Formats: sequence, C-alpha cells, structure tokens
Amino acid sequence: MSKAKTQYTCSECGGTSARWLGQCPQCKAWNTLEETVVEAAPAVGKNRFQALAASQPVATLSEIEAGDVARTPTGLAELDRVLGGGIVEGGVVLIGGDPGIGKSTLLLQAVDALSSRVKVLYVTGEESTAQVALRARRLDLPGTAVRVLAEISLEKIQATLAAEKPAFCVIDSIQTLYSEQLSSAPGSVAQVRECAAQLTRTAKATGCALVLVGHVTKEGALAGPRVLEHIVDTVLYFEGDTHSAYRLVRAIKNRFGAVNEIGVFAMTERGLRGVTNPSAIFLSTHTEPVPGACVLVTLEGTRPLLVEIQALVDDGGPSPRRLSVGLERDRLAMLLAVLHRHGGVACADQDVFVNAVGGVRISEPAADLAVLLAIQSSLRGRALPRGFFAFGEVGLAGEVRPAPRGQERLKEAAKLGFSVAVVPQANLPKKPIEGLTIHPVERIEQAIDLLRSLADA
Repeated sequence: MSKAKTQYTCSECGGTSARWLGQCPQCKAWNTLEETVVEAAPAVGKNRFQALAASQPVATLSEIEAGDVARTPTGLAELDRVLGGGIVEGGVVLIGGDPGIGKSTLLLQAVDALSSRVKVLYVTGEESTAQVALRARRLDLPGTAVRVLAEISLEKIQATLAAEKPAFCVIDSIQTLYSEQLSSAPGSVAQVRECAAQLTRTAKATGCALVLVGHVTKEGALAGPRVLEHIVDTVLYFEGDTHSAYRLVRAIKNRFGAVNEIGVFAMTERGLRGVTNPSAIFLSTHTEPVPGACVLVTLEGTRPLLVEIQALVDDGGPSPRRLSVGLERDRLAMLLAVLHRHGGVACADQDVFVNAVGGVRISEPAADLAVLLAIQSSLRGRALPRGFFAFGEVGLAGEVRPAPRGQERLKEAAKLGFSVAVVPQANLPKKPIEGLTIHPVERIEQAIDLLRSLADA
C-alpha cells in the first residue's frame, strides 16, 4: 500500500507548502505549518459548475436597487446592538471567546427568544441534547419551540437544515464538525475551512441566518485559518475575565453594521443580562476624589463610554517598570517621553502603572490626555476635582489633537453628572452645554498648568 502523500498547511492563512518551513511563505507567520494528508480530489461530473449557472448577470452599479437589509431582533438588546440591529437573512456570524465565558449560554438565550417568532435550530457538537436541556432548565428557558440536534457530521447537518428549514441556526462549534469528503480529523485546518465554506454556501442559498461558534487560541485569537474570518459576514469576540460578572461582546467585522461596537452583559444565575448603563461598571465608586484617577470618555463603536483611568507612580529601582492593563504599553512609554520633554515632568526613575477600570480594553488614541493627567495627579499626590474628565490625542510634538465625535462624548458625560472637562481646542462646542465647564487646550503644557490650578483651587 502506497504511503499517503502529505503537505504542510498554515494554521493562520491556510496556505500550503511541500515541506516544513519555520515561516509561512504566504502570511509570514512563524511556526504555523502543520503536516496534513493531501486529500484526493472528489470525482465530479458534468454538473461541476452547476452552482455558477444561477449567478446574477452583470449590472450597472447605479441601476441596482439598494435598500436596507431586513433585520429580525434577537430579543437581547445588547446582542442586537453589536449585530447592527438584529440577525440578517442569510447572514453568517462567527463568535469566539475563552472556554466557559458564556458563548453557549448567550446563544441558547437568543435561540429561545427567537423561537417565538421564527423557526430555530440549535446544533451541538460538544454536548448531548440532555446537557443542552439541563442548561435551559438552569436558565429557566421554556424551549418549547427550540429544535436541538447533537451531530458533528456536516452532511447530516446539511440534510437536517434542508428538512427543518430553520430561519436561524446555531452551530456549536465549527471545530467539532467533519466532512466525509475529507479524511483529516475534526478541527484540522482543512476540515474547519471546508465545513465553514459549505455551511456559508448553504446559508446564502436558503436564507437561514447562521451562527458559528469558534474556539480561540492561547493568544485569544480565533483558532483555525484566518480565511475563516473572511468567509463570514460578522465576527464577534467575547471579552472579559471569567472571575468577573461582566462580559463584553465586540464586533471585529460586520458587513451589516458598525465595527468595534460592543454589547455589555452581566452574568447572573439566570444567564446573561444586558447592562443598560455600562459606564457605571467602568467607574470606581470613590467617596472622595483620589490622586491618580482620571475619567475618560471613550468611543466604542457608536456608544460613548465613561471609563476611569487609574495611574500609580512610585519610586522605582535601577530598572523602572512601565506596566499598563487595558492600554497599549508601547503607547504608555511614548506618552511618558512626551510628558518629560514638553510637560517638564520627569518619571525616568519612577515605576509607572496604568489601569483601565472594569477590564475594558482601550485602543483609541483619544485616551492619551486622560492617561497623562492621571500620571501627573499620582506623581504630585493631588486629586483631580470631583466631576472631572478629559479626552484627546497627544502627539509627539506635544500638541493635543481632537477626538472624533467630541460633541457626543461631552453630552454623555454631562448626562451622567460630570461638570469639568479638559478637551482639545478643536472639540470645543459652539454652544455651551448646560452644567458643564469646558477647558480647551492646544498643547500638553497648557493641560498640565490647568491641572495644577484646578488641583490647587
């Protein structure tokens, strides 16, 4: 019997190589090539290109009728916000997150809520139907119209989809499925890619909205080839510490809505519940203002959020440490250099720790000004005034640049009772906002001087 022919497949991009290499030739990722068996091409007949026969003719862009896609709300307001308003007919969603963070719980709640309006199907490859029923009882979900299938064969799942004709289907999870057309094991790059492509094709042809649950790697990225993210319409990530009661669902990609939109949930005994005022969980409950704390108004998708930035500056040793949680560490080092060069504040011999309260991750540069003011406040040991907040990007030349949608940030802070703001000059509103005193600045030196005068007042 001849030896099976093998090749090496990249787990990141799905590219192949005839021999093992330390770096993938396609995506340049290191140590991602895995040995796989070369699959023989299945026999095809004259209908090989039959699927292409029903393709749409070429049309002029200006003559194509374009309207808003119809959406069906899931019944979970925070999930609808992340999806852009609800599920879309034929849309495919990929959701990933750490084990035990609540993916299956949230989707079971969404399936039960949708079952009263449309036909739904829950396909589980990791649990038995009895385990799914036990979770439903624990969450106090009736499940009277929820159809459940425990299966990992792609062909049998597709046959069930054709027989049941659901409008919404959950596949938990894509890594457990296998196709009989391939001999590789479930979870391999070839199986994950083929199963996802076949299910996506089925969803587009039947109009069934599909949700694929994906595993994540140790680094927190979705396991499997990156081509999986390109196949689907929407990619959602579950974020949050399993020891915390709060979870964030963030949209990384969305063809039917805004990206970087987030939904905030609280884990309770009855499952995940949406948080209507998420700013409350990202603000510490100090009875009196404390040094090193500055409130930032950040923008997550279309939602302004108030997050408290905490800084601690302490005497360092021969090698001072720079540590940030929820913010980019390299950007912290850059901001400390700007603070020294243009603000006249030296922290070269100090340990600097920065934290974003509530476990939220902030990537936008509009957090720069709040981080610097928190560091200055901790270094001097003087608290900022009650009701104080700030936002703005700081450049290497010491300039304070405007943040997008500054008007909405200011109104959100005023609505929550904040009264003093330090913002970029370009974000100064034309009309005053009731109850809010705004101090515009153009350079970091002005912000530092203003901070000293406010702290001494």
